[in-house]
Amino acid sequence: MKKTSKLTALLTAAVLMGSLSACGGSASTATPTPSVSPSAAAATGKESYTIGICQLVQHPALDAATKGFEDYLTQQLGDKVTFEERNASGDPPTCATIVNGFVSEGVDLILGNATAPLQSAAAATSDIPILGTSVTDYGTALDISNWTGTTGRNISGTTDLAPLDGQADMLHELFPNAKNIGVLYCSAEPNSKYQATVIEGYLSNMGYTCTDYTFSDSNDLSAVVTSACSASDVIYVPTDNTAASNTEIIKNVAVPAGVPIVAGEEGICSGCGVATLSISYYDLGYETGKMAYDILVNGADISTMEVQSAPKFTKEYNAEICKTLGVTPPEGYTAISTEE
Repeated sequence: MKKTSKLTALLTAAVLMGSLSACGGSASTATPTPSVSPSAAAATGKESYTIGICQLVQHPALDAATKGFEDYLTQQLGDKVTFEERNASGDPPTCATIVNGFVSEGVDLILGNATAPLQSAAAATSDIPILGTSVTDYGTALDISNWTGTTGRNISGTTDLAPLDGQADMLHELFPNAKNIGVLYCSAEPNSKYQATVIEGYLSNMGYTCTDYTFSDSNDLSAVVTSACSASDVIYVPTDNTAASNTEIIKNVAVPAGVPIVAGEEGICSGCGVATLSISYYDLGYETGKMAYDILVNGADISTMEVQSAPKFTKEYNAEICKTLGVTPPEGYTAISTEE
């Protein structure tokens, strides 16, 4: 760090204080609007920032979260922020390689998009701020037994968990006469197991009989879905990255078998489901971008930042599959857009 004269230091401090006092407001997730100009934002902190983004797999939901995150920060910081974006192609060990590279480069902040990237980043550094997004349960992901909403360390972020009691209510609303519910998820994803356990409690209290059908990866998915369809009236698929990347496999078995699927998020529902209680992953990423700005520019203490939830939830249905299976959603459901 270069030495400066007292006069220069005082002048610099005055400029910084003036810039900080000029910052204010927050951007709406519906119509993103910069709260400050890029030049004013940059003046409150470093001249530039580099953010490493590790995304587990290419998928519309995760892609939207990354875009929302980048959009907010670009609106606030302009060309003062650079994103080093990497995709692990669904391979957790690759996540570790990616985030270790970010640590070696000395990035200013790491975004872990999905659980495996968050876990890899947590193992790689205790110094660089880490934000997660598209992560269902931080207590499970980070092995925190008494979860209170904050990690107490260099990690925070946003959760994509829709209310599981609300999802159970929706399944019951659509299929009150069903008896056997198959719960389909990837055994390698701890957040999926968490969702399955919680929602099965709600469904059991409603009188349903629940059975787990787990697959280890896409190689055994078709066989597991076949087994689930043969013994289930309805299948529930939680927010699960492996399922989200292989909805065509699930659809090709479940739709011909005439078994409807209630999904934990929009991407899975649009690929193979009939209905979901969903969030906007773009909005989720946008909220995460706000947190990153607060950490980098305003100096917020990430260890005390509460993990944030999605701002709203929407009942949605897949019009094509509903028509094929003869499912008629009641009022209050919105058709998932098929526009590219």
